[in-house]
Amino acid sequence: MVISVSPSSRRGPRYRAGLRAGAVAVCCGLLLSGPAVATAATAATASAAPVRAQERHEVPGRGTLVSAEKLYTLPTPRAVAAELGAAGFPDDTVRHGVVAYRLVYRTVDPHGRPTTASGLFVLPLIGDRRLQTVSFAHGTGSHKDDSPSMRRGDFVSAPVIAHASAGAAGVAPDYLGMGEGPGPHPWMDIGSETTASLDMLRAARAFAPRTGHVLEREVMVTGFSQGASAALGLGRALQAGEDRWFGLGALAPVSGAYDFGGAELPALLEGEVEPKSAVLYGAYLLVAFNRLHHLYDSPGDVFRAPYDSTVEALFDGAHTGEQLMRGTPDSLDELLTEHGRELLARPAGPLAAALRTTDAVCTDWVPRVPVRLYMATGDEQAVTANTEHCRAALLDHGVAVPVVDLGAVDYQGSRHLGSHVAATSAIVRWFGELRRR
Repeated sequence: MVISVSPSSRRGPRYRAGLRAGAVAVCCGLLLSGPAVATAATAATASAAPVRAQERHEVPGRGTLVSAEKLYTLPTPRAVAAELGAAGFPDDTVRHGVVAYRLVYRTVDPHGRPTTASGLFVLPLIGDRRLQTVSFAHGTGSHKDDSPSMRRGDFVSAPVIAHASAGAAGVAPDYLGMGEGPGPHPWMDIGSETTASLDMLRAARAFAPRTGHVLEREVMVTGFSQGASAALGLGRALQAGEDRWFGLGALAPVSGAYDFGGAELPALLEGEVEPKSAVLYGAYLLVAFNRLHHLYDSPGDVFRAPYDSTVEALFDGAHTGEQLMRGTPDSLDELLTEHGRELLARPAGPLAAALRTTDAVCTDWVPRVPVRLYMATGDEQAVTANTEHCRAALLDHGVAVPVVDLGAVDYQGSRHLGSHVAATSAIVRWFGELRRR
């Protein structure tokens, strides 16, 4: 789980001081830059012609391509290196220029009803017809534009560009309710993260031949923070054969909240997660899970005044991370009623059931592919007990998964963000080595 923060929104001294004090979280991917930055990447798209679904499929269904829009081209390795550098990522794996597209496709909502979603598809500018397929799942965002296909030169898009510049096809779902998808985002809902990710792969496969490429069957799956759990959900679905073409090749999740109920929530309530991050995660959990599982009848049941009348609206997809920061208190005691705190401390009923599903990404299946879990020492948001619990659960199933401790990595005061930056190049290299074997 991670609240990710974009560099453009943390330039001022007040914000940097707050970050050092733990005022901003990066555990599910909450992006704090506004829509003006988010839409800058689309300036060059006006002349791009959409590709309609009926051109590719006779019968609309999950993964059917609705439209494809060329976003930008980074024609040389130098241009890619500059793009990654603007986001704070290293360029040590860059070998090719890239071209990026936004795909809109058909999928299903958490209740199985038809809907649409969008995502980012980045291809290397090389002559190879067959490309390794890499799926990247991003961290938490509060605004619809805090997603890979809507942002450029940022944490949510840089890993996809990095994989493509190394010679792979980078595929990144925006998730439901993000990007150009309708409705609110069902945060940390593993089921819909899985279907959105799987259907994005199908849309990418449908579109790839128009660019002269074919996607390889084995998918290398990675993700950060919220996306780490989403990556495990996708991996589980691929290994189970839920798609007739794609299968699972390898897994490399980074700094996830794999045990939200057993590790993250206790850390959040006991002060192991920095206070502002705890507030944002606690609020997001209650609001998003209530939409799907009915945890409370009225916001006043769990949120203190005046936040009972404002907090739900902050998670409507139209508010930025900065607005979330300003619109929430600095401690859980100021945010939660006694009942709200008790609900998080001792989950029962619908919340307990939902958390069992969320936390099953490491416990109810056995990966049969190479797996590495990446983490940072002293992560201030996704506490490392999450990774320890995931590794132990897999070991109980007979799978000894190595944990790659990236050390006390730091990015603008956050080890959580630092793990994302440090892990990206390592994962690009590892996936490349696996393909060459």
